[in-house]
This record gives sequence, structure tokens and C-alpha cells, in this order.
Amino acid sequence: MKTKKTLTGLLYILPWLAGFCLLQFVPLCQSLWYSFTDFQLIGESRFVGIENFKKIFTADPQFWQSLKVTFLYVLIAVPLKIAFALFIAVVLNQKLAGINLFRTVYYMPSILGGSIAISVLWKFLFMKQGVINNIIGTIGIPAVDWLGSPAWALFTVSLVTIWQFGSSMVLFLAGLKQIPESLYEAARLDGAGRVSIFFRVTLPMLTPIVFFNLIMQMINAFQEFTTVFVITQGGPLKSTYLYGMMLYEQGFKYFRMGYASALSWILFAVIFIFTSLTFKSSESWVHYGDS
Repeated sequence: MKTKKTLTGLLYILPWLAGFCLLQFVPLCQSLWYSFTDFQLIGESRFVGIENFKKIFTADPQFWQSLKVTFLYVLIAVPLKIAFALFIAVVLNQKLAGINLFRTVYYMPSILGGSIAISVLWKFLFMKQGVINNIIGTIGIPAVDWLGSPAWALFTVSLVTIWQFGSSMVLFLAGLKQIPESLYEAARLDGAGRVSIFFRVTLPMLTPIVFFNLIMQMINAFQEFTTVFVITQGGPLKSTYLYGMMLYEQGFKYFRMGYASALSWILFAVIFIFTSLTFKSSESWVHYGDS
């Protein structure tokens, strides 16, 4: 009977297993092999050992530029997105008429997340003669070259990610609903104000959700590509040249698939390291209900 149940369970997940093996596991193994070759899509490939990795670290200045820009992007986009999502979740946790409509409206941008249409829209909004400059021009502020200035371009691109905060907001909203009202009542009896209650009750109770959002958003930010590809193409002066942009160019512009595979495994290592460090640090700041 136990064997029959096991086989039945395997049969149900067989489509997923087949998809995972064919579309994820096999390509993953292939990319690892290609990272040690000079594979270029066309023609024969040959094994070159760690030459791709040596060249990346010692003879490719674009690698270090893209890595620096990606770190800056993650530092800008991830904390601001989480903070904004938490702020909106607290606001939308109020018992007001029509609040469900507002929750739906604020979640809508996340449904369109990563789409080319949103990136094109953002490009038109922030171009030199775009809507944003026309709005600030009406109050006497000079036009800002949002996408043409290296000082502003990365922040402008990051705003696309920050604006699509809906998924994080929904998780925070669910967490807020789970906080016992008795904790707030006890804090008020002790004379705590709203700010004190937020930092001493609400935020500690939400740290597991903060941790989950931090992990997920960090992984997504390190892999960002579509936004910069559509809006800036990595410019100006490589100021938005994210790692995903470099990986794409090496693989699909110059057809250096072996080199691109090596880049992808370095990105995997970077994400793994930062994820591990975040998990390790969580021991000191994430508080669960039984701890």
C-alpha cells in the first residue's frame, strides 16, 4: 500500500519532474560544461579549462564595471522597495471604506512586473522632454536628464523595481493581520506611542517576512536585465551596465556562449554567497513566534 501511494504521488508530479529535468537541470549541467569550453554556438567547441574564468577576473574590465553597477543597483532597489512596501502595507492595513480597492490598485504594478511595455513607458516618462520633466517644469524646476546623466540613470532605472512593490506589500499585509491585538493593547497601557509601537511591536513581529522579502528581492535584483536593456542599453557611459546586460551581450551579441556560461556561474556564486550571509545574519535579527 505504501509503495502504491508513493508511485501514485510520483505519477502526479511526473509532468513537473519532466519539465524540471529537460528545461532546468539538463541546461544547468550543460552551462557548467560550456563554462570550461570556448563554445560559440557555431562550429566545434574545445575544452579550455579555467581560461574563461581567468580572463574574466584578470583581463575583462567590463566584468568589474558590471559587478560594481549591479551591487549599487541592489543596494538602491532592494532596501527602498522593501521599505516602501512595508509603509504602504501599514497604511492599507487600516479599516477604511473601499480599502480593498486601494489594495488592488497598489498591487497592479506587480502583475505587470518585468514587462517590456512597462520599461518602454518608463523611458517615455523620464526622457529629457518626458512627462516628469514637464511636470516639474511647471513649478520652476529645471529639466533633469534622468536617463542621459550617469549620476541619475541608475537611480531612475531602480525606480521601476521599487514601483513594483505589490508582491512584497501583500506579504507584509498578511503578516500585519497575524499580529495579536493584545500586543498593541499591552504597549498602549505601557504608554507607548505609535512610533514606539511600530519599532518595538510591529517590526519585530514582521522580521520573518522582511527576511523572506529581502532574500527574494535580492536574488531578483542580481539577475535584473529587461529594464536596463529596454530603457538604457547599459548607458550612459556604462552607468547602468548591469551584470545581466554583460551576460546577454557575451552570449547573444558576440556568441561567446562558453564565456557567458562562465559569467553565469560566477553570478550564481555571488548570489549564493550573499544569500548565505543573509541567512547567517538572520540569527541575530529575525524573531519567530517561539523565539
